[in-house]
Amino acid sequence: MNTEQLFENIKRKGSYLCVGLDTDIRKIPRYLLDATDPVFAFNKEIVDATADVAVAYKPNLAFYEMLGVQGWSSLEKTVNYIRYNHPDIFIIADAKRGDIGNTASMYARAFFDHLDFDAVTVAPYMGEDSVKPFLTYLDRWIVLLALTSNKGAFDFQFMEDKATGEKLFEKVLKTSSQWGTTENMMYVVGATKAEELAGIRQIIPNHFLLVPGVGAQGGSLSEVSKYGMNEQCGLLVNSSRAIIYASDGEDFAEKARENALKVAAEMKEILKLNKLI
Repeated sequence: MNTEQLFENIKRKGSYLCVGLDTDIRKIPRYLLDATDPVFAFNKEIVDATADVAVAYKPNLAFYEMLGVQGWSSLEKTVNYIRYNHPDIFIIADAKRGDIGNTASMYARAFFDHLDFDAVTVAPYMGEDSVKPFLTYLDRWIVLLALTSNKGAFDFQFMEDKATGEKLFEKVLKTSSQWGTTENMMYVVGATKAEELAGIRQIIPNHFLLVPGVGAQGGSLSEVSKYGMNEQCGLLVNSSRAIIYASDGEDFAEKARENALKVAAEMKEILKLNKLI
């Protein structure tokens, strides 16, 4: 999926919602535990309930890896189900990989050749050669960690160069933007750092941003959109817990849909305000 296709889907749905499939087997409704594959059963219901307003899904791999082989099976079935039943959806592996080139090549093969994700989150700490193997895949993306939503972001990401005053995350943006293009590289920018988005857009005006932290983490959709939106929207705003765990009963999918619709309705108004739909 390229930028134009992603933007067309945003306009068609009037939404730039990414639903995080952080599926914790300890939190899903108890009755689903009787299913052959409880995690997949949960994901399937969430996807079917929200696919008309979501433009992306983002499984967080930790929630699948902790279940071992069964978790990987659930993940693969989830991706295949979305691909077959909702082919317009952009699917992101929230894996945060980052290793030397040969290892990065194996990760790229795992997520793009085997699991058929559109994108994978990648940590930039080891530099260009740890990122480039992911960029060799046509019509696939990396989502590079730039400015995260957790409080630990202040440990390193805001460190300043004493000579220039440039923050570390700004250096990451400026350097890494030379490695790929707006057609194969996005960036993670946390919603809880919305005040930094105007400056980030000065550095990377045309890249898509994956923005976690709206919902349970307290990020503001209106603030993120005000400072982060560009002429092609340029935003995938993620909400995980606030949607998928809206209920722990048999109405979980219905309640997830209700919460997704609320977010999507706000997004539609913002898109109209910015004359994008």
